[in-house]
Amino acid sequence: MSGKGKEKELAIRLRKEGKTYREIMQEIPVAKSTLSEWFKSVQLATPQIQRNTQLRIDGARRGAESRRQKRLFEMSELVIKGVEDVGKLSERELWLIGTALYWAEGSKQNTKSPSSGITFGNSDYRMLLVFLRWLNLLKIPPEDIGYELYIHKDRKADREKFVRWWGQALGINISLIDKVYFKPGNPKTLRSNVGDLYHGLLRIKVKASTTLNRKVNGWISGIAK
Repeated sequence: MSGKGKEKELAIRLRKEGKTYREIMQEIPVAKSTLSEWFKSVQLATPQIQRNTQLRIDGARRGAESRRQKRLFEMSELVIKGVEDVGKLSERELWLIGTALYWAEGSKQNTKSPSSGITFGNSDYRMLLVFLRWLNLLKIPPEDIGYELYIHKDRKADREKFVRWWGQALGINISLIDKVYFKPGNPKTLRSNVGDLYHGLLRIKVKASTTLNRKVNGWISGIAK
């Protein structure tokens, strides 16, 4: 029997034992297309099919995990680069950033509610940290700042855990989060911030800040202009 014939015989035997193409190619240096041609008449038993299927699934999972780890590494590298790109913010830059944040997420005054104060809410603690720094820049005393927590009704049992989480995230005494509201959930809504990613929404309210809100409204007009 020629060398090619021996390789084919060995390949078919290995295939009947349930070996995958990859495993066979590690022992026999032939192309995958050649193996496909040799195996046209080879029938695998159910356990062998199941094994090969599981190997493919495991391989796909390893590949997916490898790609996920690569993306996570790239993200961490880009975060470091982003911090370097931004550098240290000036007070003017912080003032403009805070004003833009309030423009996007804060309560606005209009003809229907010309006396509303400063109210800002979000579920991203980093945004709230920047907003608190902005309030500090505006010389708002800490005792004039109040906190309200909004969580979904189906997470009512986690109330204390969420309060502690926000206290730690913002570096504030949890006693300052003195109001907690429960929102009815909508089962049709698909939310991405679920499980350990969900901590509710925290709202910051500044006491007696109607005039300040009007001033901020002017700054927003300045940015728009």
